[in-house]
Amino acid sequence: MARNIEIKARIDSVERVALIAAKLADSGPIEIAQDDTFFRCDNNADRLKLRTFAPDRAELIFYRRANSSSPKESFYLISPTTTPDALRESLTLAWGQAGRVRKQRRLFIVGRTRVHLDRVEGLGEFLELEVVLEDGEPAEVGTAEAHALMAQLGIASEQLVQGAYVDLLQAA
Repeated sequence: MARNIEIKARIDSVERVALIAAKLADSGPIEIAQDDTFFRCDNNADRLKLRTFAPDRAELIFYRRANSSSPKESFYLISPTTTPDALRESLTLAWGQAGRVRKQRRLFIVGRTRVHLDRVEGLGEFLELEVVLEDGEPAEVGTAEAHALMAQLGIASEQLVQGAYVDLLQAA
């Protein structure tokens, strides 16, 4: 399993933040359309989603992350698939769907951090930062990097939100 530190913030404009991110980025932007189907999990910190990019390209992603608005550690495992429709049907029959999230993502890479600028159907615009941690690296190091990048991007702690997009959609 891989680890990272994640934060999510509601932003006023993807375009405003993209201008800053472009100046800081080592690579990007990459535009990615994503259709995420979430499946029920017993533990409320666990998530299982099928992220579809194309009819023959998707990833099944399991992750565990606390539901808090501050930067938090996330553990995840990604399994690629070329049969997303069949896998979605199997998982729906076995576990039931918890929701679906469609978004347009703009990805920048800043050092070891993935900067996601998301336009989420039914929710609005968001920033997600994922600081990829090395094996054995303390979470505090990644948290400090996330806070520093937030400051550079002009993101205040009051903008941070908790939970996954699927949770925000269900609450709306």
